[in-house]
Amino acid sequence: MYDVIALGEVLIDFTPAGKSENREVQFEQNPGGAPANVLSALAKLGKKTAFIGKVGSDQFGHFLNSVLQNNNVNTKGVVFSKETNTTLAFVHLDDQGDRSFSFYRNPGADMMLNEREIDLKMIDHSRIFHFGSISMTQEPSASATLKAVSFAKENGLLISYDPNLRLSLWEDLNHAKSIIEVGLKFADVLKISEEELEFITGTIDLNMGSEYIYERFHTKLILVTLGSDGCFYRLGFNVGKCSGYEVEAIDTTGAGDAFLAGILYQIIEKDYLLSDLSLDDVNQMVSFANAVGALATMKKGAIPAMPSIEEIHELYNKTNCVKKGISLNEYN
Repeated sequence: MYDVIALGEVLIDFTPAGKSENREVQFEQNPGGAPANVLSALAKLGKKTAFIGKVGSDQFGHFLNSVLQNNNVNTKGVVFSKETNTTLAFVHLDDQGDRSFSFYRNPGADMMLNEREIDLKMIDHSRIFHFGSISMTQEPSASATLKAVSFAKENGLLISYDPNLRLSLWEDLNHAKSIIEVGLKFADVLKISEEELEFITGTIDLNMGSEYIYERFHTKLILVTLGSDGCFYRLGFNVGKCSGYEVEAIDTTGAGDAFLAGILYQIIEKDYLLSDLSLDDVNQMVSFANAVGALATMKKGAIPAMPSIEEIHELYNKTNCVKKGISLNEYN
């Protein structure tokens, strides 16, 4: 039995690594891809994870497969393509460590995963299914993703969803919004950024935006990440906010994935139904997850930066998080 299985992209992040003698930017090859990042972080915390996705039968694809295996992520669901290459992403960092991306994916192997290549038995032997929207940007991976998440939902898995909006990967933003909303119909746990909240709901108001999602899609737990400011969350009709941790950020790549891994880790550890969680439970979970996300920014790359449980507890025990959630009326 797997604790978490994820479907989606695993790719190469080329991260800035100084300059050459000619003062040109040099890039370092790092493994990445949001679903793979989440699984790697969870595996480092001792959870049993598995990945479903497609890579090229090239040096990058075999490298990524070995990285997942070395990080104790089951790769039985990895498919190698001889027709398309592994997707590459170049990460550009600003002075605060915040990043933007340039993708080489036209097409990339991750886009070419088809329904026949998904091992549904792996999903059936899992507790949580995690996915994002990048695997739904193009066919045939869009149909493959929806088949997998539909099967997971029908078989009682908890569904975790991260829209992970990358505007450059969508040909039409109206189509992007409609597809992201299809994913929302399945989600029990939703992790979104402020920008994604505005894209989905048309508002930057955290309370109003999350209320719109809750009322329209009945999402049980909504988490809006706020970078260094922490996280706003909604559990049904109640909301709260948990402040972040002050760390020296080097590279924010994978921080949101690390945060989500922290949430899923806490859900597994508590072994509660989401409907049984109290606002205080969620506040504690978010405080823990904030520590995971903060630590991931202190090293370059995504998968290589995922922290250990000892590192998390060391920072978590110094928490500056507001310990009590706040009600809807208090937030207003």
